[in-house]
Amino acid sequence: MILYPAIDLKDGNAVRLLRGDMDKSTVFNTDPAAQAMEFVTQGCKWLHLVDLNGAFEGEPVNASPVEAILAQTKVPTQLGGGIRDMATIERWISKGLARVILGTAAVENPDLVRTAAKAFPGQIAVGIDARDGRVATKGWAEETNVLVTDLARSFEDAGVAAIIYTDINRDGAMQGPNIEATAALARAVSIPVIASGGVSSLADLIALRDCGAALNGAISGRALYDGALDLGQALEALNA
Repeated sequence: MILYPAIDLKDGNAVRLLRGDMDKSTVFNTDPAAQAMEFVTQGCKWLHLVDLNGAFEGEPVNASPVEAILAQTKVPTQLGGGIRDMATIERWISKGLARVILGTAAVENPDLVRTAAKAFPGQIAVGIDARDGRVATKGWAEETNVLVTDLARSFEDAGVAAIIYTDINRDGAMQGPNIEATAALARAVSIPVIASGGVSSLADLIALRDCGAALNGAISGRALYDGALDLGQALEALNA
């Protein structure tokens, strides 16, 4: 399993939200590129970035810190938030992004996912953010009647690299991930699944690792920033 340290970008800063609420954000670093370098220096092989402003506005907003991270770290990086057309996908990949995450677009414009996955094999992921098993879009501000498993299965033959599954109710809450739902999704599809939301301790990561479903990785943010999760121990556990 891969550990993806999360850098969520809001107004140019690295922040964490509580359950996706933009009004409940905590700034952890005013220099996201320095934060990224810290993660890489400690041994992380991937980075997970989210443009929070972009997710709400529907277009990239925090491009400058993302570009700084790409220039300084040189490790594979995935980015989601406000990427909803082919031109934006092409622009980010041309700048060195390893993987583009499509969330809202996967619900509203699934053909974009399929087209992009064909154009950029291995570089397109689908971000599925959910409350109580139903998908939420536009920075988690709008809830749909689309079921998580139905959306995931609809991309089985699209060639997407991964599904990033976030349980919104757990995100930033430090209450542990929704292991049952994450494992169920991983068993339901052949696409690699990355768990996100709620990882609060080394025990949570180990539980995801040992859940019986072949998860590709886990994303952690607040637990790393708060010190509740030791990065070295986490990397060692997932590589065991």
